[in-house]
Amino acid sequence: MVSLSSDVCLVTHGEQECLHVGTHDVEWVIDTVASFHATPHQNLFTSYKSGDFGAVKMGNTSFSKIVGIGDVHITTNVGCALVLKDVRHVPDLRLNLISGTALDQQGYLNRFKEGTWKLSKGSLVVARGHICGTLYKTHAKLCHPSLNAVEEEISPNLWHRRLGHLSVKGLTTLARKERISMGKGVDLDPCEHCLFGKQHKVSFSSTRKNHSELLSLVHSDVCGPIEEESLGGSRYFVTFIDDASRKVWAYCLKSKDQVFDRFRLFHAMVETETGKKLKCLRSDNGGEYTSREFSAYCAAYGIRHEKTVPRTPQHNGVAERMNRTIMEKVRCMLSMAKLSKPFWGEAVLTACYLINRSPSVPLNFEVPEKKWSGRDVSYSHLKVFGCKTFAHVSKELRQKLDLKSNPCIFIGYGDEELGYRLWDPEVKKVVRSRDVVFHENEFHGCVPIICQQHTPEDEVPVSSIIPLSDKEMHDTTEQESDGSVGDDDTHGDDIPQQGEPSSEDEAEGTQVRRSTRGIVPPRKYSTSEWILVSEGEPASIAGMREIKKKVEGEICRYLPPSFLEVAKRHITPSRKVLSNT
Repeated sequence: MVSLSSDVCLVTHGEQECLHVGTHDVEWVIDTVASFHATPHQNLFTSYKSGDFGAVKMGNTSFSKIVGIGDVHITTNVGCALVLKDVRHVPDLRLNLISGTALDQQGYLNRFKEGTWKLSKGSLVVARGHICGTLYKTHAKLCHPSLNAVEEEISPNLWHRRLGHLSVKGLTTLARKERISMGKGVDLDPCEHCLFGKQHKVSFSSTRKNHSELLSLVHSDVCGPIEEESLGGSRYFVTFIDDASRKVWAYCLKSKDQVFDRFRLFHAMVETETGKKLKCLRSDNGGEYTSREFSAYCAAYGIRHEKTVPRTPQHNGVAERMNRTIMEKVRCMLSMAKLSKPFWGEAVLTACYLINRSPSVPLNFEVPEKKWSGRDVSYSHLKVFGCKTFAHVSKELRQKLDLKSNPCIFIGYGDEELGYRLWDPEVKKVVRSRDVVFHENEFHGCVPIICQQHTPEDEVPVSSIIPLSDKEMHDTTEQESDGSVGDDDTHGDDIPQQGEPSSEDEAEGTQVRRSTRGIVPPRKYSTSEWILVSEGEPASIAGMREIKKKVEGEICRYLPPSFLEVAKRHITPSRKVLSNT
């Protein structure tokens, strides 16, 4: 049953802003037994394909033909946009049916309780309904397809930047597999950042065959030293590449001797994740791989360690080429974001995250992450590295008049830590937040870095964690810290000057704390300084003692009386003065 209404609604859903004008109020029946959505009205379809798609068995045991299939775009009674996919057009039906099974397969949750129906996805309530007789029903407004002309598709250039300057071939593969949505054809604008980071000589062809089993062979190599330390004080990074899936893991290192510890962490993680045993590790002959503890560890766990011939990096070509790919992406991302070199560590981790989600040539353009886990990869959470962001400041960290948003720089995604990783240029720390607004076409420019380096332990969560995919793989709430977002929103003369009390009461109530630090005499008054300007080295012990007394007397003339008094107080009767003669 279709009833007309003059209501008009504006709906914004996901990353694409679409103007859906609802002109029809449609009644739908929630059917948990139906295998698919169905409707007798062809005018409800946004996209439609006619043909003979079989027949459907009705409740009276009769059969009705399916004459078409397509998608229906509706706006639910709670204002959310909902796309019913693969809706069957059955003219003999009398009702519009929403299949609970089909919604469940799309990741939605149906809840029936006390005569009400609620459809949700994660924490978002998508639609509501109520029981009417023996059927659960809901009402939704039809979004007419002719009014969707303002829907803006994400351009290939934006996806190119989001995926860390992915090649045209990689973008075409993802679009063909319908993993990302963009306009017809992939025609990228000239990107000078790709030339800055990727221009190279023509490569040689390779006929090497990949392994088919996960962890049957892992390639590893160390890249560095990098000319500047990262935010965490690292100068190197080590990579581990699974030969079968071509998934890469990267760890930043302060020194090469940390390779063994990172390999143990990697070994335990991948074997736990896959349930398979690591069989072979291939690396060069660097000292970080040939130490006794490294060899003993591989022997204890039955890992065959293949070492390349000295001065032949071609034998470890997979790891060498991966390091080159990573550094090319790093240079591209830093150039576009106009970030300084200390951000290379965050750029390396982000580059590996994106490489694992980009088509791989050795895998015939399959995605390494899907090859590794067997699950489809989501791209909806990807953002442009280095873009300007605004992190929400939770109410526990601000006062009534403090700003509710803090400008930051997007520097990566969390693997071990959940949520988006942001750099706060004001407090010079890496923070994490789930409530972030991205301005992907704006950049902060060159960000100065203070001398003090920040390790991963300095990272402070801003608020609870963001789900980084449509399946809400991140649903853990991080504990918040006082240092995550600065609250320095006060300006002008309200700020007390350094060295001045903020009020007279505070000045009167302040007690002077006496320093407990020991006073050290200046080096220019040391004994050696005075001996150099004396008559020379003494000829006997008696002469040395005489010079020592003379020097001590001269020192006492130049030292302040307060120093002598403090020195006398520190020499208690229980202490014994040692002579250096």
